Amino acid sequence: MRRGLLALLLFCHGEVAAEVVGRVVAIQDGDTLTILDAAKRQHKIRLVGIDAPERKQAFGKRSWQSLAQICAAKEARVEEKGKDRFGRLIGAVTCAGVDANAEQVRRGLAWVYTRYVPMGSPLYELEAYARLRQLGLWRDAQPVAPWEWRASKR
Repeated sequence: MRRGLLALLLFCHGEVAAEVVGRVVAIQDGDTLTILDAAKRQHKIRLVGIDAPERKQAFGKRSWQSLAQICAAKEARVEEKGKDRFGRLIGAVTCAGVDANAEQVRRGLAWVYTRYVPMGSPLYELEAYARLRQLGLWRDAQPVAPWEWRASKR
């Protein structure tokens, strides 16, 4: 009933969010995965609102492992939010009922991508939770945000 009502409200406002559903077939890193839909098309998905450590960065491998634990070989639902400059879909990902974007932040294995996330987002509270408990990358005395790490490598 709730889904039907939501769909009706979105339809009435002319804003229907596109959704991609499929099985997760690859995990590239802590914020990117690939799903295979029912038509056998692959979709590379960048998780919206988060930025995980790069694979060669501290906690990069752990972040990748965490996303694999949450999503690998599971059905994923992706609410599309657009495309990035590399042509990947950007989206909110739910794997087997778990909000993968939020879970990565809650575990301390991704930052809230402040450049793209408005203040007041629940992601900030999850990040504060991880910081206070020194979970994941927050164990590091001076963690380096992925966007800063990438800039230093250019």
